[in-house]
Amino acid sequence: MAPGPVKVEPFDLVVFGGTGDLAFRKLYPALLHREMGDQFSEPTRIIGASRRPLDRDAFQASVKEAVAKSLPQPPDADRLERFLNRLDYVAVDVGAEKGWEALKAKLGPDDRTRAYYLATGPDLFVPVAKHLGSEGLATPRSRIIVEKPIGRDGAGAAAINNAIGAVFPETAIFRIDHYLGKESVQNLMALRFANTLLEPIWNNAHIDHVQITVAETLGVEQRGPYYEQAGALRDMVQNHMLQLLCLVAMEPPFSLQADSLRDEKLKVLKSLVPINADNAAASTVRGQYRAGFSEGGAAASYLQDIGKEASDTETFVALRIGVANWRWAGVPFYLRTGKRLPERFSEISVSFRPVPHAIFESDSKGIPANRLIIRVQPDEGIKLWLMIKEPGPGAMRLQHVPLDMSFAKTFHKPTADAYERLLMDAIRGNPALFMRRDEVEAAWRFIDPIRDAWSRSNEPPRPYAAGSWGPAAAIALIERDGRTWNEEHE
Repeated sequence: MAPGPVKVEPFDLVVFGGTGDLAFRKLYPALLHREMGDQFSEPTRIIGASRRPLDRDAFQASVKEAVAKSLPQPPDADRLERFLNRLDYVAVDVGAEKGWEALKAKLGPDDRTRAYYLATGPDLFVPVAKHLGSEGLATPRSRIIVEKPIGRDGAGAAAINNAIGAVFPETAIFRIDHYLGKESVQNLMALRFANTLLEPIWNNAHIDHVQITVAETLGVEQRGPYYEQAGALRDMVQNHMLQLLCLVAMEPPFSLQADSLRDEKLKVLKSLVPINADNAAASTVRGQYRAGFSEGGAAASYLQDIGKEASDTETFVALRIGVANWRWAGVPFYLRTGKRLPERFSEISVSFRPVPHAIFESDSKGIPANRLIIRVQPDEGIKLWLMIKEPGPGAMRLQHVPLDMSFAKTFHKPTADAYERLLMDAIRGNPALFMRRDEVEAAWRFIDPIRDAWSRSNEPPRPYAAGSWGPAAAIALIERDGRTWNEEHE
């Protein structure tokens, strides 16, 4: 008989920004899924906290409506009722300094694990942390979970880290990047370090280049005010994409212990070849979508979406990054991300070097090189593109085909949402999949000079039509090196 789920000890989870989009769209559905997996012990409570004046019944009704949209079929009635009964609500206005006594009374004495999830804008991270400290709510068994982005630059990140670190020890601070909780990202480590097949050739002698793409078909939607302050470089590259790069490029860690993993990722971040005013023009492309067509219909421009006549905010970024160490010297890492692109997918594409001598007949393009694709979303899985002989008599006709391993098909069940794993890890106090302070600040040290170079150039983002693959300069960025963006992701 298969073992049942490992229960977590009773805890209180307080979600600041408890009536916001992230909470309703991601956090509460993830927690309901863990409830349906019988992972909670009694008495566990989930407390929403935000400025909105709501009573407990109204809050429960709002959560019930939200989670119903996230499930392919109605949940078990008893488990849903049990989950809803865990929910409570406190109106806390951080700016007006109201509601803290009510929250303190609701939590009661310090006798269990407490987790404070900051599903708010980054401008509230510092005041929330300070109030938790001054109100005596940062107890020895408390931890704080912080959403990205952590600051708008290195100085801002340091200020936030200093303020939170004055209240919570580093071991109790969980800086979340949901990409690190995705099954395919976890499997990247298993693929590299649990198999002898790949690790011996995971270096510049055998790998030609690496591509990391995060493509979105949607525009900024309701996130216009936030996005205008962030842009694609801060929103996606500084955290998600650099973390993926680290997992591809890092050396084998000593163990799966948190600091062993994070030490190796930090080494990669410190090894990134700087991009600054001297080389930004050749190594970066930034763009902004104009009106076009996306997902079968007309799509407005970014300026129309945010209601402005002008903006220098980028909605597309492409980078050519070098890693200055023995393993990766001479291997470029190409990153691209953007909104209003033709397809929605996130993937890592590792392109190996071509065969040194072709003994088969082929067209003028030669024999395609092997390629390993790690699909992060949607349809998480792994593909290895190989050359094989086409069946049949006659000449030796080669075909480029994938060995395809879809997680859903292989394991006959849908993959869990990343937030499910990360929330439970934070409750248990396991920081392995969360960013350490020095990781965050090292990432900003790489990103800040790029922002500075763009600002000094006074060149606006390059326009691209909604529904296209970004500015033409992004294609030139990789084709100057004799390579092309991967299109074999189906």
